[in-house]
Amino acid sequence: MGALKKVLVWTSALFLFPMIIGAQEIGVTIEFDNAASASEAVKNYVMALQKGDVASMNAQLADKAMIYGLGGGQDSLTVAQHKDYYNTSTATYDHKISRELYLPVKVTNNWNEGEWVLAWGLNTVTNKETGTTIPIAYHTASMVQDGKIVALRYYYDVLNVMTAQGYQLTAASE
Repeated sequence: MGALKKVLVWTSALFLFPMIIGAQEIGVTIEFDNAASASEAVKNYVMALQKGDVASMNAQLADKAMIYGLGGGQDSLTVAQHKDYYNTSTATYDHKISRELYLPVKVTNNWNEGEWVLAWGLNTVTNKETGTTIPIAYHTASMVQDGKIVALRYYYDVLNVMTAQGYQLTAASE
């Protein structure tokens, strides 16, 4: 019986050996050469939003950047669509950003490989006409290449924004 067990263990090891050798380790680090410049691009973007300076926001984006999650949608926006979105937003609302936190992260050997800046904060928007304020806790994930944001993903509670504007959530009738 002992010899059979040894043969089974060695046979299993031989079959698993290529998978073990071929496995790549995912690399994640917060210390990399471009961490400061990547963080600076994202911070400049956020500061420009707070100033209502859409041109400076767009200046932080690469020409072919894609923006996801604005307006609660899953669709992507181009740089031109991003400009239109924020021209409307800054014409209607003042944006006050607080409680900011920025974390540069470099990912290797994974589907999301690249240099990222993760950001969290509170965007308190005030309607310029009514004075109504809405606090919006947010998270963004920005991929940065060559000092420009090439992909920007927004995450925030859209239901909070809608209910603060007076919308109500009602269950569908059966």
